[in-house]
Amino acid sequence: MRLTTLTALLASTTTASGALTWSLQKASNPTADQTSAYAKIEAAMTAAVAHYAKFTSASKTIRVYYAPGVPTAEASYNGDLRFGSDRAYMTERTAMHEISHTLGVGQTAEFNRRCAAGDWPTALPLLRSFDGASAKISCGGGHFWPYGLNYESEWSATNGDRHVRMVDAMLKDGM
Repeated sequence: MRLTTLTALLASTTTASGALTWSLQKASNPTADQTSAYAKIEAAMTAAVAHYAKFTSASKTIRVYYAPGVPTAEASYNGDLRFGSDRAYMTERTAMHEISHTLGVGQTAEFNRRCAAGDWPTALPLLRSFDGASAKISCGGGHFWPYGLNYESEWSATNGDRHVRMVDAMLKDGM
């Protein structure tokens, strides 16, 4: 396997700069399917990491794989992120959602505890600044909403910004 590494260390346009590093495992003699997938995955990851770099100082080394047997995409706290063969999920939105899992969303006991208790001293006020005083963070199945980017229909640049800001606030809360 050949390893391609891209690093995003972008100057902040608001409050932070991020340091998410990722590498895509590639076959040394890729098939046409693999070549096509690699191009889409690289574009999605590059855009997602750049989006994260605007609003968080989170650091993580992420190992990205093309795994045709994965139905959509999946990631774990250890930094592994896998895209399946469905090109509809090789998007910035999916990459951002999966990066959040590598940072702890749905992956840590503390995330689960905070979800169960509604204990988000930084993230909840942030959400309320977006959506009003009655807004609440909902969790289930290792995900959160709103702004978890759980479905493609949730995607917009604004929601992408809010997603990263929510994940960053959850990290500050000790996720």
